[in-house]
Amino acid sequence: MSTLLTFPGQGAQRPGMLHGLPDHRAVHETLAQTSDALGHDVLALDTADSLQSTVSVQLCLLAAGVATARALMADGARPEAVAGLSIGAYAAAVVAGALAYDDAVRLVALRGRLMADAYPEGFGMTAILGLEAPALEAIVARVRATGLPVYVANFNAPTQLVIAGADVAMARVAALAQEAGAHGARRVAIAVPSHCPLLDDAAATLAQAFAPVTLRRPTLRLFSASAARELRDPARIAADLAANMALPVRWHETLLLARACGVRLAVEMPPGNVLTRLAGAVLPEAVACAETRADSVRVLMDRASQGD
Repeated sequence: MSTLLTFPGQGAQRPGMLHGLPDHRAVHETLAQTSDALGHDVLALDTADSLQSTVSVQLCLLAAGVATARALMADGARPEAVAGLSIGAYAAAVVAGALAYDDAVRLVALRGRLMADAYPEGFGMTAILGLEAPALEAIVARVRATGLPVYVANFNAPTQLVIAGADVAMARVAALAQEAGAHGARRVAIAVPSHCPLLDDAAATLAQAFAPVTLRRPTLRLFSASAARELRDPARIAADLAANMALPVRWHETLLLARACGVRLAVEMPPGNVLTRLAGAVLPEAVACAETRADSVRVLMDRASQGD
C-alpha cells in the first residue's frame, strides 16, 4: 500500500474554496449532486460571510474533498487508503465507498446545525504549540477543576495540540501553557468546542439520524482519526462518524498507523496544507492538492505505488 488521501477539518476553509476547484467533469458533477441533495446551490456557501456558519464550512469541506478525490480517481489515480480529520471523516467514508454521498450531505448539514445550535457563542478551539500532551493535560485538568469547561481535543502532533471549551477557559489554559514553555497559542477558525464531551448530546442526536442510513464495507482502507485504527464494519463506521464530533482527534497516531501499514505518500484534499505539513513529519512524502498540479499528483501517486 502506498498512497493515503487525507481530508481536512474545520479551520482549513477559505472564501472561494469551491469556485477554485479544478475545471473537471467529476468536480462539476459532485457540486451539482451536492446542490440537489441540499435543495439549494452549494456554490453560494463559500463566501466570506457564509463561511461564518459552521454548517456552510462543513458542507464546503465535504464537497471540496469528495470532488477533488473523484477527479483524481477519474483520471486514473489509485489511492489505497483514506483518512479524514473531524468533518473530513465524512468525505473519507464517501471516497472509500462506505457512505453514499447524498446521505453524507444530509448528515453533514445536520451535524453542522447540531454543533452550532449547541454553542452559538462564547466557545471555540485554540491551538497550543510547543507543549507535549502530558503537560497540557495537567494544565487543562487544573483549569477545569475550577469549573471552567475546557478539554484537550486534537492530538495533531507531539507538540501541536488543540483545546476546546469556553473562551475564558481557553484563555486561562493558553496563559498557563505559555508560562510552562509553550511557544504559541492561536485561536482556530472554529466557532464550536469540537472533539470533547461538550458535544456528547449533539453526537447522540446525530447517531439517531444514522439509524436509517445504509453503509457498506469500504473498498479502500479507511482509517479513523478518532480511533486511530482501520475500520471495516459498516456499523462501526456509522458509530464512529456519528460520535467523532465529541471524540478527541488522534491524528498523529493515525499517521503512524498509516506508515506502519505501508503508506509512503499522503495527498491532502483542498483547500489547505495543514495535514500535509503534519504528514511530512511522519511519512516519506506528502503533498497538498491545493498547491500542486493534478497531473503532478498523479505522477507522485504512481511512483509511490511502484515503490520508487
